[in-house]
Amino acid sequence: MTTNSSTNPFNQQQPILGVKKIIAVASGKGGVGKSTVATNLALALREFGSVGLLDADIYGPSLPRMMGALNQKPVVSEGNKITPITRYNIKMMSIGFLVDEAAAVVWRGPMLFKAMEQFFRDVQWGELDYLIIDLPPGTGDVQLSIVQKVPVNFAVIVTTPQNISLIDAKKAMDMFERTGVKIAGVVENMSYMLNPANGEKIQLFPKGELNSYLDAKNITKLAEIPFNPSVSLGSEAGVPIVESHSEGVEALCFKVLAKSLAAIQ
Repeated sequence: MTTNSSTNPFNQQQPILGVKKIIAVASGKGGVGKSTVATNLALALREFGSVGLLDADIYGPSLPRMMGALNQKPVVSEGNKITPITRYNIKMMSIGFLVDEAAAVVWRGPMLFKAMEQFFRDVQWGELDYLIIDLPPGTGDVQLSIVQKVPVNFAVIVTTPQNISLIDAKKAMDMFERTGVKIAGVVENMSYMLNPANGEKIQLFPKGELNSYLDAKNITKLAEIPFNPSVSLGSEAGVPIVESHSEGVEALCFKVLAKSLAAIQ
């Protein structure tokens, strides 16, 4: 059976006005530090141009807290145009700016799709070199809606070292391959911990088959981000590690990651 190109949802993509590159940060599962990677990547990318950050996790938004903007509300102008919140010179949007942090967002698919459409079309992003989209865990409605609505330049997959995380990261990579989105590579988060006494690398998680899988699939490992309690403490306090300790090991890893992604055409 042939598919009518006019009904193919991937032929309905429309760029976001003023945005040059869209980068999706994804993972197959929660708890791998994907939002931490997305926020620190956005901060590191400032060196290479103007940056926006969109929290696409409608049911569990974390961007307002991680970026220290919990009590800020976007301005809605005439015509329902939304002025994004600006923090650390990054333009941001999240459903968390519109609802109370403790309130559950109990929406079915159509409302979710409408919200994403508003974030793309009604937010006044202005001129951006990069828009980072922090996707929710999994491979469901939000992910498919985004790749159908806007041309994502490439995706970054976040995982931790062990196989239990790799299993779900594979699913995220498979989804992007099926939908025609280029995979820039994989970030291995919490890859190791540096012993403060001697600088020795300590493996917090068992090393799984990530490296051999990436080699077999010819996918780049973009970065190995070490574990440091300061990273999560910074996220809780609303001052990400790239902002608070810009010359630390972890921040430098994010800066190398940003440089690699900025070089992708």
